[in-house]
Amino acid sequence: MEFLSLPFVAFIIVTFLLYYIKSNRRLQHILLLTASIVFIGYYNWAFLIYALGITTFTFVAGKLLHKNLEKKIGLWMLSVSIAVLVGIWLTARYASPFFPLGISFYTFQAISYLIEIYWEEEPEEDPIKFSVYMLLFMKFLSGPIERCYDLLPQLKKAHPFNYEKVVAGLKLMAWGAFMKLVIADRIAPSLDSVFNDVQSATGPQLFIATMLYPIQLYADFAGYTNMALGLGAMFGFTLTPNFDRPFISLTTGELWRRWHQSLSFWCRDYIYTPLSAELRHMKKWGIYIAIITTFVTIGVWHGAGWTFALYGLFQGVVIIYETATKKWHDSLRAFMGDKAYKPIMMVRTYLLFAISLLFFRIANLDDVVYTYTHILDWSSFYVKDLRLCLKDSEWIAFGIATVLMFAWEYVNSRCDIIKWTACQKTYLRWPIYFVFITLIFLYGAFGVDNFIYIQF
Repeated sequence: MEFLSLPFVAFIIVTFLLYYIKSNRRLQHILLLTASIVFIGYYNWAFLIYALGITTFTFVAGKLLHKNLEKKIGLWMLSVSIAVLVGIWLTARYASPFFPLGISFYTFQAISYLIEIYWEEEPEEDPIKFSVYMLLFMKFLSGPIERCYDLLPQLKKAHPFNYEKVVAGLKLMAWGAFMKLVIADRIAPSLDSVFNDVQSATGPQLFIATMLYPIQLYADFAGYTNMALGLGAMFGFTLTPNFDRPFISLTTGELWRRWHQSLSFWCRDYIYTPLSAELRHMKKWGIYIAIITTFVTIGVWHGAGWTFALYGLFQGVVIIYETATKKWHDSLRAFMGDKAYKPIMMVRTYLLFAISLLFFRIANLDDVVYTYTHILDWSSFYVKDLRLCLKDSEWIAFGIATVLMFAWEYVNSRCDIIKWTACQKTYLRWPIYFVFITLIFLYGAFGVDNFIYIQF
């Protein structure tokens, strides 16, 4: 049941109306769990079995772990539980005939829950509430990866209907749909035609596709996240944001603090920090090992195959370089001044990220190497190659929408646009809504594949 589909619209309307008929906490929990089960089972009942199995295992393991925290067996139980979860995830990834949707997200959520209990967080006693925490439909497919101390407390009380929250959620969903349909899906078929057969593409086409893919990926994933956050707000929840203007980053390290934050911070807290502390006797080499381990884990989390591991390795090596040369960069920044240094570093960071994403996007390692070796081969340059089979009107729509996306983020970093629109007069507010929705229907590319991160 895709977010941008008529069945999902009908599903949300029915769930929403039933949810607010009576503000009873238990009834709302049961409804959310039922809705989540229907949502997951609609894709494939096998996906639901995986999800319910991991949820049940984590709930029981958490209670047993808490009872044995003071004993030596506690650490052993934590290690075995994590090994079981990782083993199920790896089996589903590498040995299963199909990969259950959302399993990477809710497996990491389950692992963090057990670690937090070992770090003395109280386990959840209510299996229904815990199941809602694990399976909540709006964040099930592609996150965000919620921590227990963020989401579980929000389930301790009923959520009465709140007009302002519901309207704000609808606006955030509309913005997410704009990013997905008008930007990501508009350019997706053209980029797919290049990346799916790189050896038939020209150097200019490879270059343009490589430069535009970060924008497509960002608009697609951030679009999904905005829709998930908007849905959460409609039902009274505050979910974790996943992005914070990543393309203004001056370094790759900063980019990862702004990109897919729920995954980045998960890996920081549960892999990098404990490992670097364990290896502190190795000084800077311990930090470097921790960085490489963390980013290879991020790469492997995204998918099977050497390309994903190399994607993570690429990021780790770049961040190690940035760490080792920080003093030199500080001196260069002082010499050049921020007005010159910042734009150059933003472009440099974007370029490094774009070329690293070739490992992420192209499945075959030979094709990745081919792209690297031919991306600057412009010996047979034709202007028509740059169009990537898009019409001029489609390029214009994509370009204006992309500029609007970045302008929105710039303004929104200084003034909450959604709150601002809520404060405007009706005669001004509603025409803005009408024009925005009309633009989505006029220029959105409907019927394109589902969200990119669903496959992870």
